[in-house]
Amino acid sequence: MTKQTRIGKTDLYVNPIGLGTNAIGGHNLFPNLNEDTGRDVLRTALEEGINFWDTAYIYGPERSEELIGEILKESRKREDIVLATKGAHKFVEGSIVFDNSPAFLKNAVDSSLKRLQTDYIDLFYIHFPDGDTPKDEAVGALKELKDAGKIKSIGVSNFSFEQLKEANKDGYVDVLQSEYNLFKREAEQDLLPYTAENDISFIPYFPLASGLLGGKYNQESTFDDGRAKSPLFQGQAFVSNLQKVEEVRAIANRKHTDVADVVLAWYLTRHSIDVLIPGAKKPEQVTRNLQALDVDLTMDEIAEISAIFA
Repeated sequence: MTKQTRIGKTDLYVNPIGLGTNAIGGHNLFPNLNEDTGRDVLRTALEEGINFWDTAYIYGPERSEELIGEILKESRKREDIVLATKGAHKFVEGSIVFDNSPAFLKNAVDSSLKRLQTDYIDLFYIHFPDGDTPKDEAVGALKELKDAGKIKSIGVSNFSFEQLKEANKDGYVDVLQSEYNLFKREAEQDLLPYTAENDISFIPYFPLASGLLGGKYNQESTFDDGRAKSPLFQGQAFVSNLQKVEEVRAIANRKHTDVADVVLAWYLTRHSIDVLIPGAKKPEQVTRNLQALDVDLTMDEIAEISAIFA
């Protein structure tokens, strides 16, 4: 059995390498997704002991949750999986708005339970903050759902430092999900110190910076998706970023492993990062992501990687 780690102060124990599922049914996010391949990704995760799955209402919308519900029912292994989902998006006259009101969040949880074909969600996040609901009030609604057994733990995602403090006024927040990777380290200024101090687990999204930290691109690489507009992939910045990745490759080569494995292993040395959720579009990527657990970084290597991206 793969080693299990505890998510912060929750009662959830998971493989430190989880699975981000926005490419499973996330037709609004990725072109040409094959749902049968998505199902195979989930089945492979089950077989490999990757038991922390992260999804959201907006992946699809709804379709990612539906596919996960289908596989959990087929496998009869619901109790083996720690399931995280998120809500906040709603469509108003064709436009997306965020809603953190208690009534909306309670309804969002009930809707997710139906799509996931389960009677409890292990971790439910407020996916994005809205502009007017007091954050402790929004989290208070999730606490009621936790007391009722519909969810087991409470998360917030994309909250600013001030919003996180307000949300955690009563100490109910278990997990913060926020963008963090070696290229985007702003979270080290206030979010990560706060989560460490308050026993809140920090789950980074985009840990491989849309593949840039995976070590598979070069100066000739071109992109026809969101990466085409990302500053990380533009002009001289892209060239400089590729050079940093090559410096990590030197460490990876010494360890006879891949760049992505070294990068993921580095995150797991950070205070309050317990689990990672790299995505996978193909079953073999699920298995590959697990290689990070075999990488043992020395204190010098941890410092060296930090310095490369200082």
